[in-house]
Amino acid sequence: MSKKNKLRIIPLGGLGEVGKNMMAYEFAGDIIVVDAGIMFPDNDMLGVDYIIPDFEYLLKRKDRVRGLIITHGHEDHIGAIQHFISQINVPIYATPLTRGLIEAKLFRNNSQHKAQFKTVQAGESSNIGPFKVEYFHVSHSIPDAVSLAITTPAGLIIHMSDFKFDHTPVDGWPTDFAKLAEFAARGVDLLLSDSTNAERPGWTPSEKIIGPAFDKVFTEAKGRIIVATFASLISRVQQVADAALKSGRKMAIAGPSMVDNIKVARKLKYLEIPDDLIVPVEQALNMQEHKVVIMCTGSQGEPSSIVGRLSAGTNRQFDLKPNDTVVLSSHPIPGNEEGISKTINRILRRGANVIDDQVAPIHVSGHAAQEEQKLLINLVRPKHFMPIHGELRMLKRHAQLAKEVGVEEENIIVAENGQVVELIGNKIQLGERIPGGYIFVEGDSIGDIDHDIMKERGQLARSGILLIDISLDKQTGKLLHDPEILTRGFVSPDEAETLLPEVRKRVLQAVNGGGMSSEKDIINTIKSYLHQETKRRPMVFVTLSKA
Repeated sequence: MSKKNKLRIIPLGGLGEVGKNMMAYEFAGDIIVVDAGIMFPDNDMLGVDYIIPDFEYLLKRKDRVRGLIITHGHEDHIGAIQHFISQINVPIYATPLTRGLIEAKLFRNNSQHKAQFKTVQAGESSNIGPFKVEYFHVSHSIPDAVSLAITTPAGLIIHMSDFKFDHTPVDGWPTDFAKLAEFAARGVDLLLSDSTNAERPGWTPSEKIIGPAFDKVFTEAKGRIIVATFASLISRVQQVADAALKSGRKMAIAGPSMVDNIKVARKLKYLEIPDDLIVPVEQALNMQEHKVVIMCTGSQGEPSSIVGRLSAGTNRQFDLKPNDTVVLSSHPIPGNEEGISKTINRILRRGANVIDDQVAPIHVSGHAAQEEQKLLINLVRPKHFMPIHGELRMLKRHAQLAKEVGVEEENIIVAENGQVVELIGNKIQLGERIPGGYIFVEGDSIGDIDHDIMKERGQLARSGILLIDISLDKQTGKLLHDPEILTRGFVSPDEAETLLPEVRKRVLQAVNGGGMSSEKDIINTIKSYLHQETKRRPMVFVTLSKA
């Protein structure tokens, strides 16, 4: 096969991290993009709302991008679509529920007019440039999820997005094993597969086990039940509704994203909830407490979510009560463990009970564990293998699993964001590196905040700030009056009483006695002194004016 038949696989998000999934496939200049998700910020990314992929590579070639294909409706796969289509407005290929969730999201952000959709179904295919894309159903924690078989002149590629081999899923629609076998018979040149649970042995439990767990919680809870989960976790909404119906409780929905998503899923018949089961939150708050369940967001302990605000006592519409039971029906996203732990502690201090997946099986993962991942590789029998969706340790472990079940080591490739991979004939290799980092979104600011600003914010948070205002006589270079010193987040008032006069004295010496009058000289002098006295390193700023 000639080099003209070279397929370029370009990971722009989701490789080396959990979240903001985005993959591009390029052949002979034509490009298709799979997913456009967001990622929640780490604890040290102060002020950041969320993170989107860096798709500068695609922006430079936007006239060659033929389409955006979305595998399912979770935020880490659809959250960045509004940013993507505002700059690269191409058709969006999505199944009915996924399309509905995207449209609701775009409407909330006033971006719906920019989208051009092509609705697809599992079992169908689309011809997009030189790519033939076949959609096949996979079981995940949201209905209408698909993975992709992409036929290219370079070979058949299976892009296995988030999946699990659940034989008893809530929606009764298991992964399409027959299709996987059919692809294997055709000959799969490259399998890309979800690595989220590559470190977890065994099999991921079925969603079915959650039903009895919810029934038990709903039977035993004395007061209101508040169930927190992701707004797009549609299968969990169905399970809560089923448990509410059995226990004689009415169900209220709090939060605009969850309200919109449930409305879409009900309209499209992906949720079967009787009309009289759902009541407005205002009505639920006036009902007997043992007759109510409220669904909301905040299972990851996000401060701005409803559960986050309830734990802090800052939620406007309603507050926690001592008899409330708060059910956190999700597993911590890597890096969120500390925030969730703090949220749980705050809820407990307010007198409510908390049930998470450590207490009862009220959540199972939507991702395949090791045995399922090995079964997939054995089913598909790919010539080459590339792990996707996960931190580097997960990708490496998944690569090891592939080797264990017979994929040759030289045919396995591990790449992170920005590392181009090339498939040429029977060979897979690393290509060049391109930008593939973080784009921070904060309010209306997109990409204006970089790692240097994050570093400064971290330093301010750790050690505070000290400001020195100096006025000099422009003729003599001497101080016109004593320096004004302001400090925030650095020392206590008691410490300041002894420390700041000495700082003022050293500034006087530096300017009047030592002949140093540049801001840099003064900053270095004061930083050195402060570290010597306190072993801390606040940010020191000097404003210098001459009159």
